[in-house]
Amino acid sequence: MLANASDKTPFLSVPPVNDRYIIRVTATNNNCVNCNNPVKQPDENIQLNVTTDIKKGDKLDAAQATKIMDKVSDLVTSMTGSSAAVTVAEGVTGVVVRETKPADVQDVFIAYRSPNDSMSIIENEETLATFSRSVTVSKEAFVKARSNVTIPFAGVIRFLNLASDMKNSTVLGNEVLAVEMGTTITNLTDKMQIHFWNMTYTGIPSCHSWNGEGSQPNWTDDGCLTRHDGQNILCECSHLTFFAVLMASFTSFSPLNETISTSDLNNLTIITQVGCGLSMFFLCIVLFMHFLLRRTKASNATRILIHLVSAMFLLNFTFLINNVVANLNSSVGCKIMAALMHYFMLATFTWFAVQAFHLCLQIYTGGQIVIHRYILKVSIVSWLLPSVVGIVLLILGKYGEQVIHTSDSQQTVAMCWITDNLVHYVVNIGYYVVVFIFTFTTFIIILSWLFFLKRTRTGQTSTHGKKIVTILGLCCMLGITWGFAFFAYGALRIPSYYIFTVLNSFQGFFLFIYYYNTSHTGEISSSASGQKNSNSTKTIKTSLSSFENPYTDPPEKK
Repeated sequence: MLANASDKTPFLSVPPVNDRYIIRVTATNNNCVNCNNPVKQPDENIQLNVTTDIKKGDKLDAAQATKIMDKVSDLVTSMTGSSAAVTVAEGVTGVVVRETKPADVQDVFIAYRSPNDSMSIIENEETLATFSRSVTVSKEAFVKARSNVTIPFAGVIRFLNLASDMKNSTVLGNEVLAVEMGTTITNLTDKMQIHFWNMTYTGIPSCHSWNGEGSQPNWTDDGCLTRHDGQNILCECSHLTFFAVLMASFTSFSPLNETISTSDLNNLTIITQVGCGLSMFFLCIVLFMHFLLRRTKASNATRILIHLVSAMFLLNFTFLINNVVANLNSSVGCKIMAALMHYFMLATFTWFAVQAFHLCLQIYTGGQIVIHRYILKVSIVSWLLPSVVGIVLLILGKYGEQVIHTSDSQQTVAMCWITDNLVHYVVNIGYYVVVFIFTFTTFIIILSWLFFLKRTRTGQTSTHGKKIVTILGLCCMLGITWGFAFFAYGALRIPSYYIFTVLNSFQGFFLFIYYYNTSHTGEISSSASGQKNSNSTKTIKTSLSSFENPYTDPPEKK
């Protein structure tokens, strides 16, 4: 006990102290003394002996990367501890963790602070946020591996110089991470996670994987979910293989990686859902009127129209449920959903072309089409050809989950669709360009023909409303409204999205109005004497002035 010098009866007397000492604590590092540090370094260092032809500054061949991962399991038996830092070659390092007590297997956390930093083993999940990168291998993966390997282990190898894919895709930080457990691990419910914290990047991050096959990486987002919020990126994948975060550009137009504002995305989603719902309703009415209420034999033109209505109905239906299936996180289900929607879209395009072909053939033959089993032949071509394309793409693995991003990174919409840009451009855009040129040319010819009939007929009146419905009906029947997708560039991009979405969402509604107004005219009259093929000699009175059924055949040539 200390006492002041002024105390009259001090318990303990000490000399006066004139010096004062001030201690300031400024260190920010956590110096743990006699405590359990959650950050552990590997127990030993191992050089993986794999022959590589990589030189300083060169890229590592994809086949060599696969060869390296195949050799990781050989290290487990030579390890003396429970973990080891692995060095392979320049830019290729990693860590292997084995579970010496299989009964106590837990999630394994591996983290590092920079691409050139050594990897550490983390013993609690809370500490991961102090690093800039981390890999989490779930307990479920170890449980699955235990049935095929003697000692469960997880090897995480980091590649900083892996060769680019055919598209020369941009990889975040040039970092490719590969996870190996000595056996194939798929369909994880407790998914493997890769975290990137406080990252600076340009574009939209998207988590991809590659199965290690081929001479170049073939990245796909199948089985991986991307979550990003500002500078933080999280990849959740249901399988183990090679992983990378690919960057999509903000500026370049890509139908498979679109970037629009959140408000525009919400507005377009509402318009599409409401419009497709209404279209399906009115297309159902058209089918009901045709199959249940129609009393006379349908003309060839009407049969073709009903095929188009059926294809369009199924396209709208698959589009409406697409997002629901995508959110189920089922890889197989999403591929099937994408294949079905793609098939019905191609079938719809084909029936647009068939409509144009039929109208041209009617004008050329004067309404007397004498092709044997005409409807059967065009039906087989229109329904079978798209199915062949869909089956081939499904076998090649070109279908999967796609994500529509917003520019503010706050909202995304998942859908099941084609995962390859080149396939999308060739199969979808390329095919529709051919169909559009043919149908648009036919549209101009039909309009010219209708106006010619108007000038040659007298004593008939018409309303502008019926003219507009006639033109809209032809546009929808020939798929002209899909052509607005060609204007989705630059300043016209967002307006064209709205026009394209509105017109095509209500395409079924326009066809219903058109069908309803024309369903009572141009019917095929059955001969009282039972003459065969009476429909080959029927006439129509289609014109902008009379507004009678344009689906039936044109007047016979004299």
